[in-house]
Amino acid sequence: FAPAGIVGEIKSVEMHHELMKQAGPGDNVGINVKDVASRDLRRGYVASDNDNSPASGVSSFEAQVIVMNHPGQISNGYCPVIDCH
Repeated sequence: FAPAGIVGEIKSVEMHHELMKQAGPGDNVGINVKDVASRDLRRGYVASDNDNSPASGVSSFEAQVIVMNHPGQISNGYCPVIDCH
């Protein structure tokens, strides 16, 4: 788990309490990890394959942003502020 460097083995992946063979980008899943306690993990940690494709930082990225429940009117030139963790 980046950035903490915690290493464990994934025992299972679940989506809505159903076992999954794998998860992909954007999937909201739960994972059971061998030798890692949930109290050792924090919001924002990233799970990745430490041997073949470890998580790393990037200098830029593209995102699709959906604005929900905006208190005012959105018009041309609107510039949202986004927090990324």
